[in-house]
Amino acid sequence: MTIDWNLILRLFVGGLLGGLIGLEREIRAKGAGTRTHFIVALGSALYMIVSQYAFFGSFDTSRVASGVVSGIGFIGAGVIIFQKNVIRGITTAAGLWVAAAVGMACGGGMFFIAGAATLLTLLCLEMLHFFHIRYGEKVVELDLSSTDSRGLLSVLDILKAQGMNVDSYSISDGKLHLSLRLKLRNHLDELRKLVKALDGFKIEAMN
Repeated sequence: MTIDWNLILRLFVGGLLGGLIGLEREIRAKGAGTRTHFIVALGSALYMIVSQYAFFGSFDTSRVASGVVSGIGFIGAGVIIFQKNVIRGITTAAGLWVAAAVGMACGGGMFFIAGAATLLTLLCLEMLHFFHIRYGEKVVELDLSSTDSRGLLSVLDILKAQGMNVDSYSISDGKLHLSLRLKLRNHLDELRKLVKALDGFKIEAMN
């Protein structure tokens, strides 16, 4: 059996480029990190190699590629979380999808295209992260109960006076549930100001 080092190089480069995308996700403390992206890209490269060289006769290699595209959706769906009316993990799922595409390109010997796609993906993630930190908003949810004679709805007037953006609110079982949008870059200062302004109300939960 002859070792085809070119095919091994395709596997190595595919896993390496996918791992670079995963490293960015891991630095951001996301659900799927370096190992997951590395394995996804490596597996995709292997599928492409198998589709091209493991079968003899008349066959369509694109069928394996389309199967990888469909199958990666199951992994991507596993990292998407819907929690407290907020969807998380879509960017990481998209990163896995791109990692699979990068692995497939490497499996097909298209190293330049795979490298360009990896570079563009990393640039996109880093640039959007910068703009998100600078201009993005953070959703903060509070559960309040009144410990003095003021009504719960007076909280809305207090927040309005503080210039805070109330996304939504509801009252049930004598508690006020608030959803606020704060500027991400100074949300800690806003939270300190909020706690001070709500003196006389009991903050039972904050997320």
